Amino acid sequence: MAEITLKNLSVRFGAFNAVDDVSLTVKNGEFVVYLGPSGCGKTTTLRCIAGLVKASSGDVLFDGVRVNELSASERNIAMVFQFVSLYPHLSIKENIVFPLKARGVAKAQIARKLDWVTEIFKLGDELARYPSALPPGARQKVALARAVIREPAVLLLDEPLSAIDEQFREEMRWELGHLQRQLGVTTIYVTHDQREAMSLADRIVLMNNSRIVQVSEPDRMFFEPIDVFAGQFIGSPSMNLIDLAPVEGGLKLGDGDVTLTALRDRLPAWALSSKRPLKLGVRPLNVHLTDDADGVAIPVDDVFSVGRERFFSFRIGDTIHQGVDKRRSPSSSGGSVHFDPAGLLFFDAATGRRVDAEVAA
Repeated sequence: MAEITLKNLSVRFGAFNAVDDVSLTVKNGEFVVYLGPSGCGKTTTLRCIAGLVKASSGDVLFDGVRVNELSASERNIAMVFQFVSLYPHLSIKENIVFPLKARGVAKAQIARKLDWVTEIFKLGDELARYPSALPPGARQKVALARAVIREPAVLLLDEPLSAIDEQFREEMRWELGHLQRQLGVTTIYVTHDQREAMSLADRIVLMNNSRIVQVSEPDRMFFEPIDVFAGQFIGSPSMNLIDLAPVEGGLKLGDGDVTLTALRDRLPAWALSSKRPLKLGVRPLNVHLTDDADGVAIPVDDVFSVGRERFFSFRIGDTIHQGVDKRRSPSSSGGSVHFDPAGLLFFDAATGRRVDAEVAA
């Protein structure tokens, strides 16, 4: 296992900064997920760690040792890509042990390692079959077994589940997390799928525009986003963002006449007296359509169900927002929109950074 440290890492392709001054330490045995939209720099960072892309500046260190000049084969890493690249003419057993045979490992040692990964990945019934006979999820599991059998110091995974059908993806996601904990190998995983990041990661590294936006545990990333981008990228449905203005009696929402009057005594004093333009961030799970009297009279556009949850949409100005319908009867009419004070976040309208009492003081 290894600790990976990136120090002021940058990768430039001509005038384009693919990775811009990234610093991070991945602890020994940690499962870190790089998350972000397409083109944000996460895969280039992974390939730089692997030695497939050369850093333009900055350093990559394994256990404190600079490895910038080492090739991928010299870094003791294993990498699994989005599209499985198994040898179709070899059996599953032959595919798995291929890296060991290529290195000239003794047959007895190969047999011991094959027994080990076969047990871990539960592949005993598949060894004599060929890749074409396996479903996509099983083929990706074989690719992982082939990577792990080398006992790498670092396991690098680039969108390994995105090419798998949804019916297999959930199962593979659970198995991958379980296997990583069992193996204890330092793992860096790249994805644009927030569900994968939230369910797998010890820590998430959220990237945008070639830079790190936030590094934190999944729960903290969800409940304490550092800025507007983090708040909206994490969560489905996305966080509601509403312009705020302090007025007599509370905080006015948007350009209309809607004011959080009923919540005045439960809103932070610094927000009520703020001189800077603010945006209110509130997740749909903290906005309820309710029969209670402490809500806000906002016209509701639509009520709809997703599985067991009932959602509703409402409009402030020209923007449509979403919340959860918690009325006692789905057929009841009317109701009002309640904002849970504990779930309200405030962002600087100019910078997009989250603001709290300490920052506002």
